[in-house]
Amino acid sequence: MTLSANLAHPRLTQPLRDLAAWVTQFRAAEIPVLAHTAEALEALRANEDSVDANGIGETIASDPLMTLKVLAYASAHRSARVVTDVETVTSALVMMGISPFFAAFGPQPTVEDRLAAEPLALQGLTDTLRRAHRGANFALGFAVHRMDHDAAVIHAAALLHDFAEMLLWCHAPTLALRIREAQRADPTLRSSVAQLAILNIELADLQQALMKAWRLPELLIRISDDRHADNASVRSVTLALRLARHTAQSWDNPAIPDDVSDIANLLNLSQAAALQLVREI
Repeated sequence: MTLSANLAHPRLTQPLRDLAAWVTQFRAAEIPVLAHTAEALEALRANEDSVDANGIGETIASDPLMTLKVLAYASAHRSARVVTDVETVTSALVMMGISPFFAAFGPQPTVEDRLAAEPLALQGLTDTLRRAHRGANFALGFAVHRMDHDAAVIHAAALLHDFAEMLLWCHAPTLALRIREAQRADPTLRSSVAQLAILNIELADLQQALMKAWRLPELLIRISDDRHADNASVRSVTLALRLARHTAQSWDNPAIPDDVSDIANLLNLSQAAALQLVREI
């Protein structure tokens, strides 16, 4: 994954031929981050001797794109002596060290600069990021209720669950907008169907392929794979993101009772108790 601040990477306006071509394209593309993350990291860089892994980790944790960059870099540069996966940003920073982190990650390009001339695409990305944060909060709440030892990884999996869509907004905004317009024109159109028609791939497949190409932690890859719906951790993420999508505008969406019913089953709660829990989260 390129770490130079190269915002000149060309935008895609036509779909690539297959999954392998998309993986090659996105592996070579710079990943911009949120402006507030870039600014905060520069402030920390100026006081490098007084910051620690927890402080930097808290700064990065709210930015799915920077989280992705750090985990991918740490996985690619993991010493052969390290036998366990680096599953969180903080553990990645501990492994790397503070000075090597700042040496590897210079001033970061931002999504705001990247999409400055494309406000609709920036809004689309912002909506995706907001949904990711909302879903991650729900997923963490479910994991804590279940006393899941992998709560931190479940939170990260939910936060990163739609990173392929985020990258699409950054690097192929025209195509991302076409998908959104197709679904607005036909509310019954499934995301996967629209993606296949417009991109020649489904974003879920691209995401899994990129996670494996970047050698992200196996647990993170597994929890992020919706096809393993029999796994409680996967269901925590899937249901959290579903609820985040359905409650994005209000709690009046007709799909919410079904979401709450499934969450109640996951958490072994009554529907009333599950509804109270998700509202409190």
